[in-house]
Amino acid sequence: MAQIEGLRIQNYKALKDITLGKLWHTHNEKPLTRLTALIGKNGTGKSSVLDALGFISDCLKKGAEGACDERGGFARIFSKEQSVSEGMNFEICYRESPHEAPVTYEFSVRLDEQQRPFISTEILRQKENGKDDRPSAFLIMHNGAGIVWKGAALGKLPNEDERSLKHFIAQIESEHKSAEANETEVVRLENNRQLAITVLGLFKQHPRITKLRKFIAGWYLSDFSADYARSLPVAGSQKHLNARGDNLANVVQFMQRERPDRCERILHKISKMIPDVNKIVTQVSPDGRLLLEFFAQGFDEPFFAQQMSDGTLKLLAYMLLLEDPEPCSLVCIEAPENGLHHKLLESLAHEFRNYASDRRADSQVLITTHQPFLLNALNTNEVWILEKQKDGFSKAARVSNNELANNMAQKGLALGDLWYSGYLSED
Repeated sequence: MAQIEGLRIQNYKALKDITLGKLWHTHNEKPLTRLTALIGKNGTGKSSVLDALGFISDCLKKGAEGACDERGGFARIFSKEQSVSEGMNFEICYRESPHEAPVTYEFSVRLDEQQRPFISTEILRQKENGKDDRPSAFLIMHNGAGIVWKGAALGKLPNEDERSLKHFIAQIESEHKSAEANETEVVRLENNRQLAITVLGLFKQHPRITKLRKFIAGWYLSDFSADYARSLPVAGSQKHLNARGDNLANVVQFMQRERPDRCERILHKISKMIPDVNKIVTQVSPDGRLLLEFFAQGFDEPFFAQQMSDGTLKLLAYMLLLEDPEPCSLVCIEAPENGLHHKLLESLAHEFRNYASDRRADSQVLITTHQPFLLNALNTNEVWILEKQKDGFSKAARVSNNELANNMAQKGLALGDLWYSGYLSED
């Protein structure tokens, strides 16, 4: 049951230094929940948190420079008026299962002499089970060179400034001439714009790195667009919904062919939320395109996806995502309420929670929302509120740490109503 317990982001857009959940050194904090919602006014950094997770995922797939270029370049996403030498820093504390010690993954992105982004440092560490001392390292990288510990071995972590890391790596390189004779292996990447876990995660001798790589590679960051979902894709079933949703019909076709039980369950859920829809099928056009047809109560002829509302297509996309036979490790959705009737939102929140708490799915859900009706279905431990400070940067606080709001919620007052009434904000 892999789960992110804590996240720290530094110098990314409005997130100068923000922490959500529990890190290895914040012992009194509670971990992030399986279902987590971010709320706050426009411009407080909710979308930036999701985009930062997308940036981490893109660094794994495309490298630091590719991830920056995807967002308009390093200067566009680096926090305003901060020292470029500090770089952008990311820290994830996650746990593979309740019985395993949490793993902390950190990396920094900086600019080189040519003003191109590269991976400055990269550290993986883990506490030994039953011990509360400082975590030990099993990967230390500096500027494309470093040390990795094989198997279950752990090593002592030096002081974490760049000079000591560089000295530490050089020392091990000089003392361990043969990687076969010890538990460490010297690593030198050809390209320092690439994360080491991208490469090392492919090797069986590094099982913990492999797990982390698969975990991050399994994140789904929704960029769903109803317009893309109305496109006419080439016929052919596809197992997974892509981020934009332009293969919506292909996934429906896959479910109908390979998982009819799940397809029936999806239709049942949609028909409860939108009673007019009683059947959804796919048809192949003469030119080999895939048509998505919706049958509605009172009509013999189907409606095509191009005629359906944004909300109906979005609801179908969410249900397909939640019924994926190979669930994503993390699902991030911005403003899932857009285009949906307010009375559907509580049901949708319950679907997200059921998915996140299902041991078979083994997934985590992170959403942003402005909708009190959706918030009414959540509890104070699942919700974080983001606000702008006087310096223009964001801060985040768990609603359960707001004593007044927490007490009122425990007495049965709905969280969305409390937010609408101003009890969750410090304004």
